[in-house]
Amino acid sequence: MGNRGMEELIPLVNKLQDAFSSIGQACNLDLPQIAVVGGQSAGKSSVLENFVGRDFLPRGSGIVTRRPLVLQLISATAEWAEFLHCKGKKFTDFDEVRQEIEGETDRVTGANKGISPVPINLRVYSPHVLNLTLIDLPGITKVPVGDQPVDIEQQIRDMILQFITKESCLILAVTPANTDLANSDALKLAKDVDPQGLRTIGVITKLDLMDEGTDARDILENKLLPLRRGYIGVVNRSQKDIDGRKDIKAALDAERKFFLSHASYRHMAEKMGTPRLQRVLNEQLTNHIRDTLPAFRSKLQSQLLALDKEAEEYRGYRPDDPSRKTKQLLQMVQQFSVDFEKRIEGSGDQVDTVELSGGAKINRIFHERFPFELVKMECDEKEMRREISYAIKNIHGIRTGLFTPDMAFEAIVKKQVIKLKGPCVKCVDMVIQELINTVRQCSNKLECFPMLREETERIVTSHIRDRESRAKDQVLLLIDIQLSYINTNHEDFIGFANAQQRSSQTNKSQSSAGNQVIRKGWLTINNISIMKGGAKEYWFVLTAESLSWFKDDEEKEKKYMLPLDNLKVRDVEKSFMSSKHIFCIFNTESRNVYKDNRTLELACDSQDDVDSWKSSLLRAGVYPEKVMAVESETTTATENFSMDPQLERKVETIRNLVDSYMAIVNKCIRDLMPKTIMHLMINNVKDFINAELLAQLYSAGDQNALMDESQEQAQRRDEVLRTHQALTEALAIIGDISTSTITVPMPPPVDNSWVGGPGSRRSPPSSPTAPRRMSSGQRPAPRGAPPPPNRPGPLGPFNNIADSPQAPSRPNRAPPSIPSRRPPPSPTRQAPP
Repeated sequence: MGNRGMEELIPLVNKLQDAFSSIGQACNLDLPQIAVVGGQSAGKSSVLENFVGRDFLPRGSGIVTRRPLVLQLISATAEWAEFLHCKGKKFTDFDEVRQEIEGETDRVTGANKGISPVPINLRVYSPHVLNLTLIDLPGITKVPVGDQPVDIEQQIRDMILQFITKESCLILAVTPANTDLANSDALKLAKDVDPQGLRTIGVITKLDLMDEGTDARDILENKLLPLRRGYIGVVNRSQKDIDGRKDIKAALDAERKFFLSHASYRHMAEKMGTPRLQRVLNEQLTNHIRDTLPAFRSKLQSQLLALDKEAEEYRGYRPDDPSRKTKQLLQMVQQFSVDFEKRIEGSGDQVDTVELSGGAKINRIFHERFPFELVKMECDEKEMRREISYAIKNIHGIRTGLFTPDMAFEAIVKKQVIKLKGPCVKCVDMVIQELINTVRQCSNKLECFPMLREETERIVTSHIRDRESRAKDQVLLLIDIQLSYINTNHEDFIGFANAQQRSSQTNKSQSSAGNQVIRKGWLTINNISIMKGGAKEYWFVLTAESLSWFKDDEEKEKKYMLPLDNLKVRDVEKSFMSSKHIFCIFNTESRNVYKDNRTLELACDSQDDVDSWKSSLLRAGVYPEKVMAVESETTTATENFSMDPQLERKVETIRNLVDSYMAIVNKCIRDLMPKTIMHLMINNVKDFINAELLAQLYSAGDQNALMDESQEQAQRRDEVLRTHQALTEALAIIGDISTSTITVPMPPPVDNSWVGGPGSRRSPPSSPTAPRRMSSGQRPAPRGAPPPPNRPGPLGPFNNIADSPQAPSRPNRAPPSIPSRRPPPSPTRQAPP
């Protein structure tokens, strides 16, 4: 090739192939290689044995090659073989090589002639070979043999396609000469994945077994069913020769004599035979690697860059070094502490772009979910007034009171304050759950040490649960404090003389805030009729006064605007067929909300989204619907009574006082809850992790056992280091390659007029030149028959091989089929140049 670096490319690919195979993973770099494809008994194994010069492949009935065999030929001064799964063992007896292939195949596939995509890597060093890497794939079969599954044909086809679909793979399509080339399974598969024929090399075997008077000259001259890379003919040993252990060197000499002595092939003898095929494959594989070198180098560099940091951490690592374990334990705990604090404080270097987590979700609990839970606990107005009236009457007893009793106000207020315990405890539970989720997320970095991760999660989670009970006790204490003293002298209480004036000022300030935007986002309108297109997704904009939706998020085309007056929200049960979560908006005065619809059903992807939208609607003044208990007719008849005007005034007075005071309590609780939880739980947990986690781990047990790495981690470290080393070596060798290396250009496009449409069926030949095998007794075309025009076609698709309506042929020759009958050549006829 004129460049030592280029000659080292094939061994380099071999090393990469070994590196990735040894770590038990398929190479994701798509290494350039040659895949040998052909039907059963096509002669694939014999071709490979001729390359090596030794009998080393299993023989017998059924599928001989049941696992891909990655055969790496390396030119050397001595001769031996090595298997990747038998490191360090050299095989000098090739009978042992065959036995090892059979044993390793049975180990994975069993003895029932099944197949497996796990390759066997065999490297052969010999002075008789050129650097070459081939993959021998199972022969294409049609009928199951023995205990093979009924879909064995599809399994083999899928396995072959795994290799030959890669653009970096050259396809060696092997076809015997004594069968119809137009029905070649190998060429059909190659056509499917390489429609332009850029990667396909044809090999014609068993030329010596053709019927007398027939030859494959038109094929080997690339005139019948042409390929851009052409065809090469070989003559393998017969089954009798193989059974008689005929020496391969003698077989190669016989092959040479066959081409030199055969009248149809002697003019191309230098371009035929196994040695020529080996040189061509070496040249084409080397040049194929060179052609793919820029993209290959780019992939190598990107892979190396991705592994640099991890490989640096693993380099020099000693699993059994106690000092290393102690240092790493300290580093792991410190990293866990930093990650936890970053997730809570929001300054993390690994920002979650999919969903809220950590501190952001806790903040949402404080300021959206908790206020929403408080609102849901409010009583219905009718129920509230009924309770107030009963309280007033029961306090007056037999007498008719002249004044509004304070005790009725306190009784109702305390009943409302007690109801706050539920939302407060639920808020603590939600924060606890998020803290535990954050701990688990932070402990993902400890997964390489399973015992350390398990112990860390246990210690921190136990501490969180301990703080949970204290936080709940403190929260309930806040409620009890509110119950212990009803402060009617509070400056915001409506009982003050200037309360009404401040209330009006507050209303003015709220109205002057304008129609501010509260939330934007995508929602699906679920109750659009099918006649109008069914459910559709729109971009919704919620303001303090209206809910509008647009066609897209650019907000150029407004579809509708809905005022928020008299609107409320209710839950809708999730339908069986829908994966979305639904809530609806309705008008309290029973008016249509949206066109002819009494309700507007809106759908979200998750319940969290529903709760978030309902919280936003709450901020805009759209409250959830109150669920009323159904009263029986008897209860309604006995307890319904009309209040006199004086009682109604007292009820209204206490109702206003309760509203005013509960607003004060809610405001206080909404302010104190986040502060209490932050102090007693979140900040405390952060301090615990920073100050006490390491000590707790040391007291938990054996530190060496804590730092025992997982089997997956050990495998990962070994994989990363070996892959990094292989990639570094590959880039070093590629970097020495001269860009001026001599190479052979791709052959020009061939005549593709013989191909048909994909998947088309063969039609009967319409002329004597149709590439169909002759039946017995069929006579060849007249010697003087004119040839069809030889029009060079464009670089067209490499389509269905079975469709061959017209192909160029030589004058005075038999029909271009295999085998084709022709009269013996005349002694005075000169061989064409």
